[in-house]
Amino acid sequence: MNSEIRVFAVGPDREQGPDGRTVRVRSPSERVREIQVTGTAEVCSPADRVSVRVSVGNSKESVNEVANSVTRRLEYILQCVRHHGVKDEDTSVRRFLHRDADLYHMAAEVLVTFSDFEKMEQVRSVLLEKLDKSVCVGTAEFYHSAGCLSELRRRACVSAVENAQQKASEVSQLLGQSLGPPLLVKEEETREWRNEEEGSRGDGVAHLHHLPFTPTISASSRVSVSFSLRDTSRKKI
Repeated sequence: MNSEIRVFAVGPDREQGPDGRTVRVRSPSERVREIQVTGTAEVCSPADRVSVRVSVGNSKESVNEVANSVTRRLEYILQCVRHHGVKDEDTSVRRFLHRDADLYHMAAEVLVTFSDFEKMEQVRSVLLEKLDKSVCVGTAEFYHSAGCLSELRRRACVSAVENAQQKASEVSQLLGQSLGPPLLVKEEETREWRNEEEGSRGDGVAHLHHLPFTPTISASSRVSVSFSLRDTSRKKI
């Protein structure tokens, strides 16, 4: 049905309405010829956000000692994150403290969300280099923000309408008509799916398999559009 095209004129002069009453429609001289077409489009977008969990922990015989030890490294992590331009609202911190026999165990976890993937790699490298084994830097987790998904859906719909308009324009020219303004635009179907397989990262870096895979999401849209037609063969009086 994606290639469906309909060309027709509105009529007859009178017809029965949905409530059973007879209603007047346009006379033959007033009839509007229409062309109905469908258009489809598929667009793809990579993830625009990435989150990284950074954990530190230690065990001491007193609460103050373990708290001071973990806090020093925690402050360094937060300072490093801020230095790379990450806003405070994109960082969350959780602390855990428990006692086991004569030892106090304290752990802290920092969840950082990046919109700049290069800065994410820089932060991970600095923390691993400076804190070494005293810090655990988790795997980067990529995802799509709500704004990114909304923009993806919009692009799919707009592209589908553009394809429908191009199709209608070519058909109208073939029939010796001129394409008029749109009468109705209806989005018939939308789909989204996550692309699980790794795509190409570009020439020169495809061989670096240790780089994290950036997932993508595809969206498709199918629309039905009706346009009015003008007869270009008629002579102007």
